[in-house]
Amino acid sequence: MGPFRLVGAPKARRAEQIYRVARELEACDAVIVGAGAGLSTSAGLTYTGERFHRWFGDFIEKYGFADMYSSGFYPFNTFEEHWAYWSRYIYCNRYDLAPARVYTDLLNLVRGRDYFVLTTNVDHQFQLAGFDKQRLFYTQGDYGLWQCSEPCHEKTYDNEATVRAMLEAQGYVPGPDGRLTLPSGTLPRMEVPSELVPHCPVCGKPMSMNLRADATFVEDEGWHAAAARWNDFQRRHRGMRVLYLELGVGWNTPGIIKLPFWQAISGNERATYVCINQGEAVAPAQIERQAVLIDGDIGAVLSQVKSLLV
Repeated sequence: MGPFRLVGAPKARRAEQIYRVARELEACDAVIVGAGAGLSTSAGLTYTGERFHRWFGDFIEKYGFADMYSSGFYPFNTFEEHWAYWSRYIYCNRYDLAPARVYTDLLNLVRGRDYFVLTTNVDHQFQLAGFDKQRLFYTQGDYGLWQCSEPCHEKTYDNEATVRAMLEAQGYVPGPDGRLTLPSGTLPRMEVPSELVPHCPVCGKPMSMNLRADATFVEDEGWHAAAARWNDFQRRHRGMRVLYLELGVGWNTPGIIKLPFWQAISGNERATYVCINQGEAVAPAQIERQAVLIDGDIGAVLSQVKSLLV
C-alpha cells in the first residue's frame, strides 16, 4: 500500500456503522475474523483487578506483583513455585470459560457462513465457545501446550491433565461442573510436587510454554496444518466479497493481522474492513470507503449487531 494516513472512527454515526456491519454480514461471500487481545479483554479475561487478586493474592502479597502477564516472567527460585504460578495462569486463561458471552455472540454471527479465524490470542476461547477447529489459526501458540525449552524436537504436548493435577496439589478442588475452585477460607499452597514439574520426554530438559516469545518457539505439525488451511482460504476467496472483521487488534504485532488485512482490502474493491476496537479503531485513508470503524467495547457492539440479524 505504501505510506498511509490513518483515519479514525466517526463519533456521531455509531448506529449507522453497526447497521452497515449487519448488512455486510448478510451479503458477504466469506468472513475473515482477525482477533487480538482486546477481544478476550472484552470477554472478561482481564490480567489485573479482581480476577488477578482472586487467583494470585498470595503471590501478590509475597512478591508485590502488579499484573498477571508481567509476573509470568518473574525468576522464581524453584520450578515447583514457578509451576504453581503458571498452572493457575494456564488454567484460568485456557481451561476456564471467559466470564462474558462475547465469543459465543461472535460464533452466532458467523455460524452458517464461510468463515476463518486468524488470531494472536493463545487462550483457546474460540474452541471453548464452539468454533470449528479447522477454521482457526493460532499464530502465536497455545497456553494448553508445552514444548521442550531447548527445543530438541518440533513437537508440543497437551498439558491439561498435569495442570489440573498441579492445581489440586495446591488445594483447588473440582466442583459439580468440573471447574476448579479454592474452598472458602483456605489458602492455596505456592508450590507443586516435584514429580509434577514437566520435563522433555526426549532430552530431559525443563518444558516451557508453547508461546512465541523468542526463536525457541516450536511450530509443530498442527501449527503448519492450520497455516496451510489459512493460506488456502485466502487463495479460494481472492477477489470475492469478503468481510474482514478485525476485533481488538493492537500494535504489538501489526504484521500478523492488521497490515495484511489492509493490504488485502486495498487489492480487492469488493472487500469490506470492519474494525471494532476501544480507542484504536483506525484505517488507512486509502481504504476509508471500504472501512467501518467502531470505537467501543467489542462485546457490546457484537451484541447490537446480533440483535439486527434476528
